[in-house]
Amino acid sequence: MGEIRIIGTAHVSQKSVDEVKTAIDEWQPDVVAIELDQGRYLGLKQQQKNPEIEDILQAKNFTQLLIQWILAYIQRKIGMDVGVEPGAEMKAAIAAAEERQVKIALIDRDIRITLHRFWASMSIIEKFKMFYALIGSVVVADKSGELIDIDELTKEDVVTLAMEEFYKYSPRGAEALIGERDAYMSQNLVRLVASHERVLAVVGAGHRKGIEKFLQRPETIPPLDSLTTQIKTRPWGLIFGVIVTAVFLLLILAIIFSGVGTEVLLQALVYWVLIHGVLTFIFTLIAGGHPISGLVGFAVSPLSSLHPLIAAGWFSAIAEAKIRKPRGSDIKRIMEAESIMEMRDIPLFKVVLVAALANVGSSIGTFAYFIFIFPILGIDPNVILGQGFSNMWAAITNMLPF
Repeated sequence: MGEIRIIGTAHVSQKSVDEVKTAIDEWQPDVVAIELDQGRYLGLKQQQKNPEIEDILQAKNFTQLLIQWILAYIQRKIGMDVGVEPGAEMKAAIAAAEERQVKIALIDRDIRITLHRFWASMSIIEKFKMFYALIGSVVVADKSGELIDIDELTKEDVVTLAMEEFYKYSPRGAEALIGERDAYMSQNLVRLVASHERVLAVVGAGHRKGIEKFLQRPETIPPLDSLTTQIKTRPWGLIFGVIVTAVFLLLILAIIFSGVGTEVLLQALVYWVLIHGVLTFIFTLIAGGHPISGLVGFAVSPLSSLHPLIAAGWFSAIAEAKIRKPRGSDIKRIMEAESIMEMRDIPLFKVVLVAALANVGSSIGTFAYFIFIFPILGIDPNVILGQGFSNMWAAITNMLPF
């Protein structure tokens, strides 16, 4: 059994870069284990193949893409402020190992699996809190002149407090993003140390303590299969869509059976179209989308709101993609953008943002309709619903054979 030495780094710290180089030179490990997966490794080496735009659109995981891009932007912005490229310490470890012909091992979990499990594991409340935090982080990152002491991010007490706060803030999200990866990387390190005398692990400071705990008690490390399978979640989108459709149909039936006349019924239908369509159109424009994409969303939103498996944003995104013609190279431009406004000008980012915000507009339209429809129509909901359901029940009972 060999020996493992762990270096906890800050991903935008020059001190971490120097520490990695020194450790490789002085300790001369047999293998350097790096907190990367194959995709991120190829990305750092600039050998990653750009994905097909059709694959991105067909996957429809627009929210996860936005989260990944925004998190990368925040890290990159901090790196620019302190003059260190994000991932520089990983690049330094790779370069030093290659120069000395030392084996490199990629020990982190596939980023796509991590993002899926991160998103799927969080509750609705945690997701809202995360979006609020991301917006705040973007605002802070965009401010110039902020003094950032990156070296503080590698101190054990500071890291421990940050991890504890993250677990309080979003326990399930933190477990997927940190705890599970600690276990995954520990499993790979145990495998490496069984066949190598010296293993140098280069990981983020936030993972060091968790990995050390697992290595002290290897029997507590969960099997890899349990850390890589897809999380089965309740289809909340489908459930919400079914509820919306049922409530809308019941409302229409109540209006029909209440006897208030076809004029009120037509107004209720027209407002359903207008409220959903207008809000979807507005949010598409807020995302920087083309008016034609907004019009597509306007036309589709009233119908997609009644179909639990269709989202208005998908159609707006397809229209936007036809107009903007994004390319696979746009991903590199997104990763190199120096501001959110610059990212918004990149066709692929705009397509994904249009998809996300068009869906937000359509969802707000649904809530707004049920809240404001009776005041808009100028009728008493108690009368409409009470009389409508009463007459509906009477009609049903009259049709029964007993």
